[in-house]
Amino acid sequence: MLHVDVNADVGESFGAWSMGNDASLIPLVTSANIACGFHAGDPGVMRATVSMAREHGVAIGAHPGLPDLSGFGRRELQVTPIEVEDLVVYQIGALAGVAAAQGVKLRHVKPHGALYNMAARDARLADAIARGVASIDRTLVLFALSGSALIDAGVRAGLRTASEVFGDRAYQADGTLVSRRHHAAVIHDPKTVTSRLLQMLKSGTVESIDGRLIAIKAETICVHGDTPRAVEMVRALRDALGEAGIELRPPSE
Repeated sequence: MLHVDVNADVGESFGAWSMGNDASLIPLVTSANIACGFHAGDPGVMRATVSMAREHGVAIGAHPGLPDLSGFGRRELQVTPIEVEDLVVYQIGALAGVAAAQGVKLRHVKPHGALYNMAARDARLADAIARGVASIDRTLVLFALSGSALIDAGVRAGLRTASEVFGDRAYQADGTLVSRRHHAAVIHDPKTVTSRLLQMLKSGTVESIDGRLIAIKAETICVHGDTPRAVEMVRALRDALGEAGIELRPPSE
């Protein structure tokens, strides 16, 4: 039976600042990527988000980002591979501790924002992330952009990987994501998002922003928690997957 994971970036509030609708989104997904305090999140938000995911039986993963709260981790910073490895280890360790306090074990790791995109094309940074993950727990699944350098790095490090796709993001012809600075980078219509994702799952292809059909491997689907219609999109996606006979389950199972 065809199956896929649906993951969401959550726990991205900070202090008095609120981001996303985690209470409505988390029950609808199979994997939760929880911010670890560098690009978003704080100890209290991390604890509360782990608790919500645990309550709904959702697989918990670390969502490490660059140290850039004001830029929400979406600005590329000049970082060395050793700095990347250190910041990844630090953030995974922080969330692992919060999760352990509630009797929960981390199941996966997914880099956030600029760190994710940088590692998708830079093998040195990708290897640094994979080393950091492997040094903590080789059973953790590494989520990475389908066809990217980070998938290759995970394989080299002996990790299980999950090729990630985005229904609400436009793709370049080389399989990378269109920069958010582009006016058409983010797709907001739930029907369009769902249609694109079903095409990825059934045919292994997606149309790039310039109209080319490119190959893609879809093992986990990302829903951005900060997208205004995220909950509506996930509900529409779940309905469509159910009608297509596609089972939902996390890659760690």
